[in-house]
Amino acid sequence: MAKKKKNKKKLWLIIGGAVVLVALIAGNLLKSDTEAISVDTEKVKRQTVVHKVNGSGVIQPEVEVKISATISAWITDITVEEGDYVTKGQHLISLDEKQVRASYNQARSSVKSARASLMQIKAQKERTVSLYANDLISQQELESITAQHQLAESQLEQALAGLSSQEDQLSKTRIVAPQSGTVAKITKEVGEMALGSMFQADVLMIVADLSRMEVLVDVNENDVVSVAVGDTAEIEIDAFQDTVFYGVVSEIAHIAETQALGTQEQVTNFEVKVQMLNIPENIRPGMSATADIITDVKEDVLAIPIQCLTVRQEGWEEEAEKKQNRGRKLKAKKSDDSEESTDDKKKKEMIEVVFVISDNADNSNEKDDKSKRRERHLKKGEKYAIVRPVKVGISSEDHYEILNGLEEGDKIVTGSYKAISRDLKHMTVVEVEGSSRNKKDDKEDN
Repeated sequence: MAKKKKNKKKLWLIIGGAVVLVALIAGNLLKSDTEAISVDTEKVKRQTVVHKVNGSGVIQPEVEVKISATISAWITDITVEEGDYVTKGQHLISLDEKQVRASYNQARSSVKSARASLMQIKAQKERTVSLYANDLISQQELESITAQHQLAESQLEQALAGLSSQEDQLSKTRIVAPQSGTVAKITKEVGEMALGSMFQADVLMIVADLSRMEVLVDVNENDVVSVAVGDTAEIEIDAFQDTVFYGVVSEIAHIAETQALGTQEQVTNFEVKVQMLNIPENIRPGMSATADIITDVKEDVLAIPIQCLTVRQEGWEEEAEKKQNRGRKLKAKKSDDSEESTDDKKKKEMIEVVFVISDNADNSNEKDDKSKRRERHLKKGEKYAIVRPVKVGISSEDHYEILNGLEEGDKIVTGSYKAISRDLKHMTVVEVEGSSRNKKDDKEDN
C-alpha cells in the first residue's frame, strides 16, 4: 500500500514538472513574439539618385612618345633637360656619326664612279650607233655596247640607292622631337651607348603633351556594362586632396585584363580612359587617382537608404501567422510543422523587402479579415513592422531608387542593422527611437 502511494506521488510530480516546463516554453514564445524591438525610422521621400561606377588607376598623358635610336652609336650630346618644353622638329640628342659618315662618303664616291662610267659608256654607244648606221661595224658590236650602257645605268641606280640609305642613317644620328610637348623623362646620359633596334627599342627619352591628360582606371566586369563613351566622371587625385576634377569617358577596352587567373582571388577588369576637362598645375604622369563615372541620374524619384533594403523568404505572412498560433496552441504537431517549414524554406525564394512601420489602429477600414485576425492580440495604437516587398532601380552611394512597393510618406525602418537583417519579422512589435521627435515631425508634415 505504501509502495502504491509512493508511485502515485512520483507520477504527480512528473506531471507537475511537465506542466511547468510547458508553461515556461509558452511564456518564452509569447514573450519573444510580443517584446518590442527598438528601431530607427525615416519617411520615404523624393530625391535625386545618381548611379556611379568607381574605378582606380593612374594619370597619364593622352599622347606620349617614347624616343628611341634606330642605329647603335655613342651619345655625344643631349640638348634638353627633363621638364623642358620642346617643339616638333627641335634637336634633342646627337649620336656619334664617324662610322656612319664614313659609309656615307663611300656611298657618295660610288655614285660619282657610277656616273663617270655611265658617261663614258654613253659616249661609246653614240659613236657605235653612228658607225653602225654607215655599215662600218657589225650588229654584234652595237648590241654589246647597248648592254654595257644598260649595265652602267643599273650600277648608277644601285649607287644612288646606297647613298640614300647612308643619308638616312646619317640623319638618324641627329634625333629630333616628333611632336611638341614636355620632356617627361631622359633615360640615358652623354657617353652611354644607344642601342638601335627595330624590334626591341632602347628608350632614350619620353616626350609627353601634359596639356592633355587622362585617367586610366580599372573597372570591374560587373560594372563596365553600364559605362558608355561620353559619360561624365568625377576625378579625385591623391596629390590634390579635397579637390574634385571632371572628365569624360573617351575609350573602353574591348579585352579584359584578368589577375590571379584560376584562383579564388581572380579579378577581371576592363581599362577605361577618362579624359580630364580641367588640368591642374604641377600635375605629373603616374599620379594615383580614382574616378566616379556617372552612368545614370534619376531626378524626383522615391528613394530609400541602402541599409533599409534586406531579403526575406516568400511566404512571410504564413510564417507570422504560425508564430502567433504557436503561442496559443502547443501540440505534439510541433515536429511536423518544423519539417514542413524546412521543406518550405527549400522551395521558397528570397525577395527584396523593407519594413514599414504601421499602427493597428490606422486604416482599420482598409484591412481585410485575415489581417484583422492577426492583429487581435495587439494593443490599439501599438507600433509594429510589416514586410513590404519592393522593386528597386538604380542606386547611389547611399540610396536606392524605388520603382514600386512604397509610397511617399511611408515610414520605414532604417536601423539598427541587426534588427533589419535578423530580428524583424512580419508583424513584429517595435518601439520607435525618439518617438517624441517623430511625433513632432509628423505634426510639422501635417
